[in-house]
Amino acid sequence: MIRRVRWSGCSDRGKIRTNNEDSFVGLRFNREDLERLGREGEASLETADFVFAVSDGMGGAQAGEVASRMAVEKVPRILPMGFRKPAMGQGSVAPGTLLQALFREIHAALVYLGTSYEECRGMETTLSLCWFAPDAVHFAHVGDSRIYHLPAGGRSIRQLTEDDSHVGWLFRQGKINEREARSHPRRNVLQKALGGSNQFIDPQIGRVPCGPGDRFLVCSDGLIDGLYDAHLLDLAGPLGPSTPIGNLGRRLVDAAIAGSGRDNTTALVVEVG
Repeated sequence: MIRRVRWSGCSDRGKIRTNNEDSFVGLRFNREDLERLGREGEASLETADFVFAVSDGMGGAQAGEVASRMAVEKVPRILPMGFRKPAMGQGSVAPGTLLQALFREIHAALVYLGTSYEECRGMETTLSLCWFAPDAVHFAHVGDSRIYHLPAGGRSIRQLTEDDSHVGWLFRQGKINEREARSHPRRNVLQKALGGSNQFIDPQIGRVPCGPGDRFLVCSDGLIDGLYDAHLLDLAGPLGPSTPIGNLGRRLVDAAIAGSGRDNTTALVVEVG
C-alpha cells in the first residue's frame, strides 16, 4: 500500500512556439473537498486521492490552447464522485467507469465548441491522466502525450500508454526503432484525439499496482522530442542522479528544450512512498 505522493511539474513553450498549448493539473480530492496543487509538493494519501494530468492542444489561432485547458478543467468536475468507499458504507463508482465518462464529456464539449464557433473549428487535444489511490494507479489516455512507469529498485522504464498514431503503431509492431519513430515525417499526425472530427473516442484505460519508491512520468510529446527513453530514465529514474523529486519537472523540461525545443514541453513526475 502506498501512503504518500511527491510531485514536480513544469511546462514551457519551448524555443519556437509563441504560445503554450500544453496544460497540466494536479488535484487532491475526496468526496467533500477538492484542492488544486502547486507545481511541487508532498502530501498523504490517507484521506484523499490525487490526480495528475497533461494535455496538448491542437487547432488554429488559440483553439489548441483553449482545448488543452478545457480538458484539464473538466477533470475536477467528475472524478471526486469516484473517491474510494468511505467508512459509513456508501458505495463509489468504479475508476474505469468514471474515467470513460470523463473523457467522453471532454470530447463532447470540444466537438460542440468546434462546430458552434468558427474560431474553435477543428480544436483537439490529447489527455494523459494518472489517478493515485492507496492500492494502485489508475490511468487513462488519448493521443500522443505519454505516461511512463519507473519502478523502484530497478533500472527500467516502461511506457504505459500507446501513441495514437500510425508511427506509434509501426514502433509497437517492431517495424521501426525509437530513433526512426522520432524522426518520422508523420510522427505528429494523430489517429485519435479529443474533439475535432472524431465521432467517437475510445480511451486507453488501465491500472498499475505500485509500491514505495515507484515514479510515474506524465508528459507531452515535446519532452519526447528532446529526450530518448534512456535519457528519461537517467534523469528521472529512482536510482538516477536526480533521486530527490525537488524541481525534477523543470530539469526534465530544460533538458528536452536543450535537445530540441521545437514544441511546447511539459513534464509531471510523481513518486509514491
